[in-house]
Amino acid sequence: MMEPAIEVGVRRKTFFQTALPVFACGAGLFSDGYVNNVIGSVNTVLKLQYGDVYTSSNASKYVSDIAFVGTVVGQLFFGFLADRWSRSNSLLVSTIILIVFTALATGSYYHGDAVGMFNMLTAWRFFVGIGIGGEYPAGSVGCAETSGELKEGTRNRWFILFTNTMIDWGFVIGAFVPYVVAAATHDARLSTIWRTSLGIGVVFPFILFILRLRLEEPEEFSKESMRRKTPYLLVIRYYGLRLLAVSAVWFLYDFSTYAFGIYSSSILAGIYSKTAPLTTVFGWNTVINLFYIPGTMIGAFVSDYIGPKYTLIIGVCLQAIIGYIMAGVYDKISQHIAGFAVVYGIFLSFGEFGPGNNIGLLAAKTCATGVRGRYYGIAAAIGKIGAFVGTWVFPHIEAAGGDDPTKVAQYPFWVASSLALLSALITFLCIPNVGQDTITEEDRKFREYLESHGWDTSQLGLDSNKSDSNPTYNEEEHVVQKMQ
Repeated sequence: MMEPAIEVGVRRKTFFQTALPVFACGAGLFSDGYVNNVIGSVNTVLKLQYGDVYTSSNASKYVSDIAFVGTVVGQLFFGFLADRWSRSNSLLVSTIILIVFTALATGSYYHGDAVGMFNMLTAWRFFVGIGIGGEYPAGSVGCAETSGELKEGTRNRWFILFTNTMIDWGFVIGAFVPYVVAAATHDARLSTIWRTSLGIGVVFPFILFILRLRLEEPEEFSKESMRRKTPYLLVIRYYGLRLLAVSAVWFLYDFSTYAFGIYSSSILAGIYSKTAPLTTVFGWNTVINLFYIPGTMIGAFVSDYIGPKYTLIIGVCLQAIIGYIMAGVYDKISQHIAGFAVVYGIFLSFGEFGPGNNIGLLAAKTCATGVRGRYYGIAAAIGKIGAFVGTWVFPHIEAAGGDDPTKVAQYPFWVASSLALLSALITFLCIPNVGQDTITEEDRKFREYLESHGWDTSQLGLDSNKSDSNPTYNEEEHVVQKMQ
């Protein structure tokens, strides 16, 4: 009854004041898209610059995908840290790591020895991956929680526009920057091309670091945090199957999209002759990556209207259809580079419309706030393992085509399209749809579940005056009693 009196005199936030924290939390994923896509072009340049010295080194096998390993470590570590310490402080730490090690990767050097330099580049990219990994659980869950202050009916789109759309712009800029640098140097000065392309990756996280210095903890986290104690057995019983389904869809999506993204410049180089100018290869690579943008931006609005679950299913089904068509007519379409780029771009666009936009949204909003960092971190880590596996398996899928260049290009599309349909089935059967107030509803349901199993929910939140433990409750003993 007292709420109206409390509301009197409260200053309403402007859209900018409400949206800025959402942007500051989620937009760091731009660095994920940029760093992971630019390395494909860097890899192409290193092959031209060092030839057999590079291709015969161990580093050439790892430099493209070692960041995935670091990202998995970062996602798991920062997922725990974001829940048990702080959303905002975890973000600051991950941003610092990203800035420092991206700069070190740019300046990779080892006593003038090329192989030593390759190894240093690989090592620094591992730590860059850790910084990127922190952006997922700390940034995206903070973005999901702060988006609750935005206007109802728009929350899904703003989460998507400030997370996955930022990744996609990172992919585009990661393809465009090498093109610009290559054009400026007239395809010469190869060292300048790849070092500048990597170094640009420092700029955006530095800007975000300044914005994040003023971030506060999201209100939901302040009320529902499990900083002091987490009933892991109850959490697993309640969320285990759902987490498994979300993780599987994320794995299948990243398996295809990151492999295609990293190798897109190589695919195009295969269509052109080996002597094609870098500006030609990088230019078409940029065009292809631009197709991510309409998919993610249109899909962001659709997700608000029909929900992320069904938007994801529609997206992967349409992507599968395009993929099967591409595989079937590849022999003809590959002879027309513009036609190939357009159809391939539409294939990528539907991937962003569906799982690209919505799998992170579903991961962020299908669990309670107290465990959201760990839940999201595990799902994202399994997705990145899929990306890592994809970059390793992709060449073997191509190799299965033998000496037939058409089959070499067709097989990845057959595989990716089939996996898209599998992810649609998993999503339909195992993942719930989420609405505009899902976070609040999920917290309420989870509280009720914990209370029904005897867990003291007064331990939730950041209030330091609350008891750190419930002496009347033993989790393992209680779970065993309920099962009996």
